[in-house]
Amino acid sequence: MQGPVYKSLTPGELKGKLERGEKPVLLDVREPWEFGLARIEGSRVVPMNEILDRLPELDVSAETVVVCHHGTRSAFVTQALDRYGFEAAYNLEGGLDAYSMVDSSVPRY
Repeated sequence: MQGPVYKSLTPGELKGKLERGEKPVLLDVREPWEFGLARIEGSRVVPMNEILDRLPELDVSAETVVVCHHGTRSAFVTQALDRYGFEAAYNLEGGLDAYSMVDSSVPRY
């Protein structure tokens, strides 16, 4: 049995993109209190439970990297964005926790 299929980026791949000056939409689907603790610079917080109501605010053609704490909520949202026609939605593998291992400016919590 095959698991869910969606596109993803490793923390190192995302860091490389940002260092090269690429500007994907960083869609953080954690709760605002979590966003206040730690985030990737330039991220936009849209809590997972608001994502469907706020789809019209998002650009379906933009490269979008979905971020949460450990990668579970973001995987779910990435699959939903795929179903709603987003052309380039990616889950950040391991979430912000894993990303903090490659970018020391992002604290772990």
